[in-house]
Amino acid sequence: MTGLSDHHRQTERLSLPSWLDRYTTLGLYGLLVGTGFCLVAFLTNPVPDPSFPWATLPDSLRLPFEQPRIEHWPVTYTIGIWLWVFCFPALFLTGYRRYGNLNRGNAVWFVGLPTVAMLSLTTYCRFFWPKLHPATWNAPAYTFVCWLYCSTYDVIWSNAAYLIALLGIVTTILLLQRRHGTTYALIGFGILALPLGLPALYEGSRRARTEG
Repeated sequence: MTGLSDHHRQTERLSLPSWLDRYTTLGLYGLLVGTGFCLVAFLTNPVPDPSFPWATLPDSLRLPFEQPRIEHWPVTYTIGIWLWVFCFPALFLTGYRRYGNLNRGNAVWFVGLPTVAMLSLTTYCRFFWPKLHPATWNAPAYTFVCWLYCSTYDVIWSNAAYLIALLGIVTTILLLQRRHGTTYALIGFGILALPLGLPALYEGSRRARTEG
């Protein structure tokens, strides 16, 4: 019975501040709505995303009109992708809300997994993403520094993104080992990695208030 009780305490839902809890819930809906907006573009435009010209529907399945584009992408596709960008941190906050009581949950959900996501997305955008020309301000990216790279293709910003991800790795280690300076590292990574760094920024700010 004790084991079952401990397991229940470990897996029970954790609370977040009301504003962040609301963002987390709405963010999940935002991801779904964003997916819907992107799918609408497949019904109206022959090639919604020119980076992937093979991703298209037959003429017989498309509606008899075509959306205008914002730079390279149809309007609803643009809205959908930017919804993904600003709602993506809700996935990590949801994970913390549900599983944060498990071993080292705050390190995993607030900074560890966001760092893995940043490394993965930075590597994809730099080396594998079929880049469109000319570069555009409307290029979606999950952090501000990544947007600077995707909107200019200047490698200095991609290198900066890798350095910020390295800070995320260091922050994760500090958090796991409960080292001094963790609070500042969380706040620094959180700010530099926004909007993806929102969970780390929240945790760092919370610790700063508690320690203060």
